[in-house]
Amino acid sequence: MAVTLFKDTTYNLIGLIENIRRGEIALPDIQRPFVWSPARVRDLFDSMYRGFPVGYLLFWETGAEAGARQIGTEQKAAAPRMLIVDGQQRLTALFAVMTGAAVVRKDFTEGRIRIAFCPAEKRFEVADAAIEKDPEFIADITEVWRGYRETTRRYIARLSEHRGQAVSDEEEERLETAIDRLRDIQHFPFKAVELDVTTDEEQVAQVFVRINSQGVALNQADFILTLMSVFWEVGRRKFEAFSRAATTPSKGEPSP
Repeated sequence: MAVTLFKDTTYNLIGLIENIRRGEIALPDIQRPFVWSPARVRDLFDSMYRGFPVGYLLFWETGAEAGARQIGTEQKAAAPRMLIVDGQQRLTALFAVMTGAAVVRKDFTEGRIRIAFCPAEKRFEVADAAIEKDPEFIADITEVWRGYRETTRRYIARLSEHRGQAVSDEEEERLETAIDRLRDIQHFPFKAVELDVTTDEEQVAQVFVRINSQGVALNQADFILTLMSVFWEVGRRKFEAFSRAATTPSKGEPSP
């Protein structure tokens, strides 16, 4: 029988979100920054809403102290039980949208990801000024998970006010069904592969690089940062500190 370094398991999304919120799942230092565009986050929610598969996750079980960065900007108390090896972009996007947490982007700026939803058309869009004013949209779907009933009630009331007449019972039922289906994304199942606690950093880096080479390949800079994280953590942290400082204009100096 072949010896493996992993096991298969299944999580629902709300369980993953709670584990991230508590700090039990964290981002390892071998990962890349959050680089997805808002449009790609929108497409992820659309795929999940339609019930399409969105890929598996790869975690690394850690029983020892391992360098880890948390998802979002709030500090958690728990030591991470699992580190994300593959799936950072998806989980960061899902956590940020469902909880309203800010994310730290590649240029070290912080900000929210705002996705809108049109229940009548079952359509997702990146929120902008026009959508904010459009009563056909829930401009920020984060509100659905913060308070489903109140969000639905406000949406129906705003739509009725805009039209100058109450939404019919039949349409209201269709709209509520669409919003309820959006809320149920929290139960979306994710297949996950968990690397055993005995797996060392070099093996994890090899798995990560090989998995990515089968899909969207790491570029040279990503590959160098991956190796730095495994073999020269101090250098990686100094490089990140330099990059962060380089994105902040110096006070008192004129802009170029």
